[in-house]
Amino acid sequence: MKKLVLLGFIFVFCFSFTSIAIGDEIKVGTLMAHTGPLKEYGPNIKNGAVLAAKQLAATGLQVKLIHEDSETSAIPAVNAAKKLVEIDRVVAIIGALASGVTQPVAESVTSPKGVIMISPASTSPLITLLPGDQGKDYLFRSCPSDSLQGAVSGRVAAKLYKTMSVLYVNNPYGQGLAEWFKKSYEASGGKVLAMVPHDEKAGESYTAELKKALANKPDALAAFSYPEHAKVYLKEAIEFYKYKSFYLADGTKSEVLIKAVGAANLEGTIGTAPGSTGGKALELFNVAYRAEFGKLPPLPFITNAYDGMATIGLAALAAQAKGLPLTAKNIRDNLREVSNPPGEVIYPGEFVKANNLLKAGKKINYEGAAGSVDYDENGDVVTPIEIWKISNGQIVSIRSE
Repeated sequence: MKKLVLLGFIFVFCFSFTSIAIGDEIKVGTLMAHTGPLKEYGPNIKNGAVLAAKQLAATGLQVKLIHEDSETSAIPAVNAAKKLVEIDRVVAIIGALASGVTQPVAESVTSPKGVIMISPASTSPLITLLPGDQGKDYLFRSCPSDSLQGAVSGRVAAKLYKTMSVLYVNNPYGQGLAEWFKKSYEASGGKVLAMVPHDEKAGESYTAELKKALANKPDALAAFSYPEHAKVYLKEAIEFYKYKSFYLADGTKSEVLIKAVGAANLEGTIGTAPGSTGGKALELFNVAYRAEFGKLPPLPFITNAYDGMATIGLAALAAQAKGLPLTAKNIRDNLREVSNPPGEVIYPGEFVKANNLLKAGKKINYEGAAGSVDYDENGDVVTPIEIWKISNGQIVSIRSE
């Protein structure tokens, strides 16, 4: 009986550690928004991770993806993350999308438990030095900080409008983007007349916020929210205030928004979003995505999710080539090694080539679909910012900066 108890204790002890892969398989969770204000984005961004996982299988590394819904809300997301970590025992999570969701998940679940989290879409500048991850180094993102988007967005807007007001979602994403936009826009010669926050939960009306934002008749209204918010208040601005001059960002780069507000009402509207350097890397991704899923939606962060999953897989292959078990820590320790220079350049889908190089003791440098995925000491990357517009009901890329 004592032997059985002792064996049981050893069994529980050995499996009390999270994030241990078995053989050539790793479990990776996705924590995307399938409901809530970002529900338009979740399924499409998830597909980026799915594509990379399928391509990695050609190396012999099997990635078992387990999908959860963040609901674009902190409490459900934390609960979903706990399930992924404590029950499914994932080595990493791709997600979340909203910065206000990524922060509590990282601080209360993934970083304390030693599980990698790579967000493809959380752009708040606050994430760069998130207190809960300091000294742990388990939080990364494959999208740029809004300190970059805000700077570019402000410069672009200043060339178009002399005065603007900003209506933004009152969470880390909206706050960070609005603040960096204001700083850049006014440094470039523009004048922000009003900065008006609104609640993170999608509302039925925003007339009170619009009254404040439009009181001094700005040349344009910056909509730094999510589609489920903006589709309501842009329509109200048009119907109640006869106002049609808008300026958008990644959170409002949305086909749902165009359909709800009306293509004619948004014709020529300009916006910004994290973009891609283009070239061979993006072409390879586009071809593979269309072959797997058909149409590639003009939505942000799909490439970033692909790059996040690709770097996790390549880091696992690097650990494997060194004879290391596929734990979260060993994968984390190889993330920068496979993503940052020096090394032979590896493009999207070239994972068998990468694996052969790693087995031969060679260095690799992954160049992603969204750009160079060179994780810095804070887990951040720098990618281009896209300037886009709405033309004939379609989202059209103009250029990147």
